[in-house]
Amino acid sequence: MPMPLPTDPRQPRRAGVLRLTVLALSAALWALPAAAFETRARAAYVIDQTTDTVLLSKNSDQPLPPASMSKLMTLYIAFEALRDGRLTLNERLPVSEHAMSYGGSTMFLDTTDRVRVEDLLRGIIVLSGNDACAVIAEALSPDGSEAGFARYMTQRAEQLGMTHSTFANANGWPAAGHRMSVHDLAILAQHIINDFPEYYPLFSEKEFAFDGRAPSNTQNRNPLLHLNIGADGLKTGHTQEAGYGLVGSAKQGDRRVIFVISGLGSKEARASEAEAVVNWSFRQFAEKTVLRAGTPVAQAQVFMGREPAVDLVSTEDVSALLPALSADKIEAEVVYSGPVHAPIAKGDQLGELVLKPEGLEEIRRPLVADRAVPVGGFMVRVQTAAQALLTRLANGPEGTM
Repeated sequence: MPMPLPTDPRQPRRAGVLRLTVLALSAALWALPAAAFETRARAAYVIDQTTDTVLLSKNSDQPLPPASMSKLMTLYIAFEALRDGRLTLNERLPVSEHAMSYGGSTMFLDTTDRVRVEDLLRGIIVLSGNDACAVIAEALSPDGSEAGFARYMTQRAEQLGMTHSTFANANGWPAAGHRMSVHDLAILAQHIINDFPEYYPLFSEKEFAFDGRAPSNTQNRNPLLHLNIGADGLKTGHTQEAGYGLVGSAKQGDRRVIFVISGLGSKEARASEAEAVVNWSFRQFAEKTVLRAGTPVAQAQVFMGREPAVDLVSTEDVSALLPALSADKIEAEVVYSGPVHAPIAKGDQLGELVLKPEGLEEIRRPLVADRAVPVGGFMVRVQTAAQALLTRLANGPEGTM
């Protein structure tokens, strides 16, 4: 029977701090962080979707009036219904008096209309139609009412991880308790992009002229779609209470950025702020591979093993989004609980690589054993027991407790 370790093997140990160098760079840039973006928005959230790196967060979990940006939740539920076969694009839906009663941005629908679902979706995305949202809501509501649909929106949002959102209607019309955080809006945008790639191109349409009814309301309000900076979605919003806001996304090369800004004072301020956010996100950060799969980064001590240590490796290349001006160096730390008891199988996760980009959240990636380490033979057990005994004697009576 093996003697106990001189120290508790469950106690976490840090296997040193590793400084990983991608390319040579002068030491003067070692600790240079990314320049912080000073946004004028009341609340803002920016995430690099490709690497899941948060680049900017300001009042991001504060529930705020979202205006028409909350129409994205109605669209998500509509896309789910299309996927599940509860709606079809060519299906025609009736327009109620309630839906027709909405003002603001509308498709100018009336109760004599039966409108194709595809036209309603375009009417919501491009024209920001309040009436179109109500038509979709009443068609999909558990009780046939927009209020019932709003309750379902709140329930579904929570299931998607949106914990600071409550809905009173389907379109963002000012109402008590109708709130979303910019973080939740970013989560929703990610779900739309990831879950429904077949419908996402609708968000980049610049114009939709429905039935010739509203020549003055045919243009997409997203100010970035005409700038050739990779913008391809998602939704603007404006009310007097909410100010001007935008849920946006842009893709350049292999990177996609999703951002939400809210509470700006004018549509001009919204346009300039959104463009500045996109440019900052792509120009100030770069994705780098900092560790190749199979490359040893540290060793974990092995207790009672045929070998005293085992190399820790990643099973896949590890990339990180780094400040562009100091993207050639990154501080990293290997953390594991050890010594690790033999036997160890190749591929057993034994620790984590913790990357610490300047000015960004740390990134954690699993590290595994690069080879198997079986239990040691008789001599290994004798040596381990002797070492434990010597340690106890050196520590005195307290060390035997």
